[in-house]
Amino acid sequence: MKFDEHTKIGHIWADKQGREVLLKHLPYLEGNPFLSFIKLRTLPMLAESNQSFAWPPELLDTILAELAHITPVQEEDTVYIASQDYESADTRAGSATVSYPREAEKWGIFEVELQGPSHGNPFVDVELSAEFVCSEDGRVFRVPGFYDGSGVYRIRFMPDAVGSWRFVTASNARSLGGISGQWTCTAPAADNHGPVRVRNTFHFAYADGKPYIPVGTTCYAWTHQGRELEEQTLATLAASPFNKLRMCVFPKSYQFNANEPERYPFEGSPDEGWDFTRFNPAFFRHLESRIASLRDLGIEADLILFHAYDRWGFSEMKPSADDRYLRYVVARLAAFRNVWWSLANEYDLMWSKEEEDWERFARIVTENDPYGRLISIHNCFKFYDYGRPWITHCSVQRIDVYRTAENTNEWREQWGKPVVIDECAYEGNIDLGWGNITGQEMVRRFWEGSVRGGYVGHGETYLHPEDILWWSKGGRLHGTSPERIAFLRQILEEGPAEGLNPLKSEWDAPAAGVQDEYYLFYYGFNQPSYRLYNMKPGIRYQVDVIDTWNMTIERQPGLYEGAFRIELPGRQYMAVRMTRV
Repeated sequence: MKFDEHTKIGHIWADKQGREVLLKHLPYLEGNPFLSFIKLRTLPMLAESNQSFAWPPELLDTILAELAHITPVQEEDTVYIASQDYESADTRAGSATVSYPREAEKWGIFEVELQGPSHGNPFVDVELSAEFVCSEDGRVFRVPGFYDGSGVYRIRFMPDAVGSWRFVTASNARSLGGISGQWTCTAPAADNHGPVRVRNTFHFAYADGKPYIPVGTTCYAWTHQGRELEEQTLATLAASPFNKLRMCVFPKSYQFNANEPERYPFEGSPDEGWDFTRFNPAFFRHLESRIASLRDLGIEADLILFHAYDRWGFSEMKPSADDRYLRYVVARLAAFRNVWWSLANEYDLMWSKEEEDWERFARIVTENDPYGRLISIHNCFKFYDYGRPWITHCSVQRIDVYRTAENTNEWREQWGKPVVIDECAYEGNIDLGWGNITGQEMVRRFWEGSVRGGYVGHGETYLHPEDILWWSKGGRLHGTSPERIAFLRQILEEGPAEGLNPLKSEWDAPAAGVQDEYYLFYYGFNQPSYRLYNMKPGIRYQVDVIDTWNMTIERQPGLYEGAFRIELPGRQYMAVRMTRV
């Protein structure tokens, strides 16, 4: 390989000599918050990317000429294979100390703890799993285990049926294999409805059948901010309408995100580098404690496994490190019933990953997750193929500056799956267009997406003197949209149990509901003073006029059928609800 005009800047940046050449001529790249975007490009693309500071004609030729003399260093990717003689032949099979509870609730976590060997590097030297068998119906689940440091191994399992269960372990470490036990799964607690699944093609429900309407928000790096701010974030969420939170495993480096996290996922340091073969159990214990806190608040954790906003090298690990990390995360976290998998936030910004990598990651996650958790992948510029069979729902970012939720119908028809617009832009006042829409526009996009049969996500980016922006660090909400989103959530939860689906609409206003039973019309930024309706004769409706911004519902007197007129206040953001009597 040689560096030339076709080489991604990311490859040049990853090479020590190549980076020196780039910084010699382009010193503004050091610490640039937009480096993730820059690494995707080639040097000619970068030279032409901004006409206001176009490069001198000779600069591109000079940089390419200096790079041509460099022979890139090709780092080997070492694949570690667990040894069958990790413990000597005289080690008694199944001799590790084991502890586990005698009961666990349905859709809770049953955990087997083993005190075992710690020599060598157990993260790569030891393989551990268990088979769990339901005595009631004979179903078998193979569940991977993980090393938690200091000679402690854990296997976590989420039972899905009340009754008697048994397990037996398997391992290349003789002391950890062949350990068995029996226990009882009890009825779930009143607030435990199980994991969320896709239902009715475009919607969601908990495992017990209760409808689940995702009303999401984003706090990418909230678990990396320290106890005080993290506790404040949880208190804010507890008082909010949000029941889904997008969050990253890895810390984040970007605008308003310059602080170092308290913990890192691997042994090592930013200055000395990382040992990607050794995880930091304290990091993952903290992460899972926060996921448990969200679970206790009734909030789904939409867990982002990779992202490009990184100055530590976690987005550019070798394939074997990527794969090992995914297996470890799934083994630790899959048993939490409120976990969803998002392979990436803005996958197409990660210069070092190609489509075959994402497909491999999907296989690793789905093959090691015995519960079939919801899984998707999130875009920046280019949609992933959401028709892939492993994808359960579409996790969409707008690809048009203005028109986003209006595309929901089209995306439903294209992919035949639930459409979750996880990023429709953020309410706030930062400099960039993705982070400075008004609260009114955020609420309008929520309503627009809902009446088109989808689900829209919230975010907030108001400037803060200490750079504590909700979208990344959490803290407190400052915007005007959350209480209006709570009002919408109430209306959706009072709607059809099967979910809102688009209905035949007038040319200027969308409608959703259940034919002849329930209708929800939305008029957005239009401001009609009245509206004429032509409904099927013989069916009577109760009609409500809803002010989605002022959060009022006005019941219209009497009942309506056939052709009729409804008076409206001539204000924006109005809706009309009709319920069959």
